Amino acid sequence: MALKQRIRDEMKAALLGGNRFLGDTLRNLSAAILDEEVKQNKRDEGLNDLEVEKVVAREIKKRRESAAIYRENDRIDLAEPEEKEVEILQAYLPKQLSEAELQKIVDETIAALGVEDMRGMGQVIGAVKGKVGNQADGALIAAVVKNTLTK
Repeated sequence: MALKQRIRDEMKAALLGGNRFLGDTLRNLSAAILDEEVKQNKRDEGLNDLEVEKVVAREIKKRRESAAIYRENDRIDLAEPEEKEVEILQAYLPKQLSEAELQKIVDETIAALGVEDMRGMGQVIGAVKGKVGNQADGALIAAVVKNTLTK
């Protein structure tokens, strides 16, 4: 089953089952997917699963950033719902790589590209993102690459 259809089906089930928070979270995700389809002019054929995963990852990033800002300003009451939404949305992404697994991929990529200093950081990050897709957060990839290149 396509990821977009799975999200839609689970949204309907949550709303019919009375789980308003889950239903609303998935409704917002569906709206973000629809928005991306319109932006890419793919309204008729829809997005493929990889493109939907990118939308999910972007929505997770937004909620994490919001939660961090709320916590900085001692607004725990606003941060907690954002964090709960992150947990819900993560179910629609592939299993995330551990930092050790990511480190191994970064080391292999640096060796393959022959990068020796920070000037090649962007090239390494791009290559690693291409290999891991949505299995790792971009900020984590950048941090691991930076730490490896500064050693």
